[in-house]
Amino acid sequence: MDIIKDVRGTTAEYPHVVLTIGSFDGLHLGHRSIVEDVVRNARERQGTAAVLTMNPHPREFFSREHAPNLLTCLKKKLSILEELGVDVAFVLRFDREVADLEPMSFVEEIIRDRCRTEMLVVGHDCRFGKGAQGDFQLLERVGPSQGFTVKQLPPLIVEAERVSSTLIRERVLQGDLDGIEVLLGRKYSIQGEVIKGRGVGAQIGFATANVQPLHSAVPAQGVYVAEVLMEGHRYPAAVNIGIAPTIRHDDVTIEAHILDFAEDVLGREIEVVFHRRIRAEKKFPNREALSAQIADDVGTVREYFES
Repeated sequence: MDIIKDVRGTTAEYPHVVLTIGSFDGLHLGHRSIVEDVVRNARERQGTAAVLTMNPHPREFFSREHAPNLLTCLKKKLSILEELGVDVAFVLRFDREVADLEPMSFVEEIIRDRCRTEMLVVGHDCRFGKGAQGDFQLLERVGPSQGFTVKQLPPLIVEAERVSSTLIRERVLQGDLDGIEVLLGRKYSIQGEVIKGRGVGAQIGFATANVQPLHSAVPAQGVYVAEVLMEGHRYPAAVNIGIAPTIRHDDVTIEAHILDFAEDVLGREIEVVFHRRIRAEKKFPNREALSAQIADDVGTVREYFES
């Protein structure tokens, strides 16, 4: 898959472009249905399946204090798009200039001139341009004169609920891994860099990789059965999310004890894939009691993957 890091500066040309546009945070089943339609239409016309996505998320740009808890970083999003068969990912660097583009200017400058779109596929809630004034009705009206046709897909309903990034964020914060998987079509994961911790885990016999996430939607505090993906390998892990009250951390941390693993991973980028929530986080009377509970948690992780 080709990645165009700044669509406004590209001169690349692709044949018969079928495009969709959006933030696509999480790339949930609703997003996937749109992308799959794009790929299908592109293959039928021997063309190019393309996605235009914004970075940063528009709501993150306008108000960082009230930005949504993002479900995917750009790297993960692009990886999933490639898996779905997308040929080209156009990244629109969302800044003040883009935010001030009138809808018609967005159509002409981005969709027509830069992406060279022949067919545009959008979701039910498509909005673009200054003040989010652009919509499907505008696209349908002006598309023929700009050289492209437009198709709108309805929302995806799963278990009587409309699949949305907002709904998934709520379930992430609740630690509802089963509910998340139903809407995402995959297990939830976070990507991040391993940073230096206090070393307390190693002192009690369970060294951990302390993860600084690249996006902000972190599951509810507790202990989880998980896998760590690193450099093409998968490792079972017991993951604690919380404030480590027995040790008196002040901030929420993500600590992954990778089973039967002794390498130094400081500074590496890893992905933590959540399988099941074991228990809530709690305070123990001393480190010995904490160590005993961690041993039980590790045993639970072993049994999970052995079964």
